[in-house]
Amino acid sequence: MKIGFIGLGHMGYPMAMNLLKANHEVIAFDTNEEALAKIVKAGAIKAHSIAELTEAADTVITMVQTGEQVNDICLSPQGVFAHAKPNLLYLDCSSIDITTTRALHIEAEKSGICMLDAPVSGGVAGAAAATLTIMVGGAEKDVERAMPILKSLGKKIVHAGASGNGQAAKICNNLLLGISMIGVSEAFVLAEKLGLDKKKFFEISSNASGQCWAMTQYCPAPGILENVPSSHNYQPGFMAKMMLKDLRLGQHAAESVNAMIPLGSVTTELYELFVNQGFGELDFSGIINLLANKSIPTNH
Repeated sequence: MKIGFIGLGHMGYPMAMNLLKANHEVIAFDTNEEALAKIVKAGAIKAHSIAELTEAADTVITMVQTGEQVNDICLSPQGVFAHAKPNLLYLDCSSIDITTTRALHIEAEKSGICMLDAPVSGGVAGAAAATLTIMVGGAEKDVERAMPILKSLGKKIVHAGASGNGQAAKICNNLLLGISMIGVSEAFVLAEKLGLDKKKFFEISSNASGQCWAMTQYCPAPGILENVPSSHNYQPGFMAKMMLKDLRLGQHAAESVNAMIPLGSVTTELYELFVNQGFGELDFSGIINLLANKSIPTNH
């Protein structure tokens, strides 16, 4: 199977590498020539344009940052939809807004393209280890067709329902993640001010009712877990500016259906402050330093 892969950033590059490791033929494109050269050296075929990539591929995957980028990649005259083979399978693994996603599903159907929205969770480490959770929106028959590819990229694949439901699941999940990271960070800040050793607090809370993923798998307090960003000067990981992007998507989604998300709103404001202070490219767990009013000992 020839898989066209567009977007070789922090997440896209390791995902494309795992497709190569699974013996898929990968045709790659990125505007970043350095990233493109790196994946070509690993065995991918270089495409000089999106049109060239699409014409050669049976499946196309996009992994970029914004809905505007996905829209342009799909709908421009030299884009995927204009150059697709009949019955092309198209997977968008980006995290974007539901409105754009559902509009693209409609356009894909008009063009005879089988589209799935398939955003991922698990960060760079999950992408590298092929242990991502992938939440998929679209038709059941297309999910079944995509399954060999998805299994090369992730460990847990869930068909979330109709078009756009993959993005809905990702938005709700990251809303919860952002909120819980703030909660865990606040608890560590308070524990320190009350004179409680952070390692003792971690031992207690990770085995008590406060236990959650942000605590036990991604602890924001440095020096507790070894292989997390907090123990490596908050190098990402999952960048704070990307968390802010997803939280804003959550805000827009909530407004569109008149849902009340007060904790999500406060969390968004805190990440906006953190990013505006110049820490957008650090890991999102670095928010603990904002709450503790501490500087981050790293070059940002």
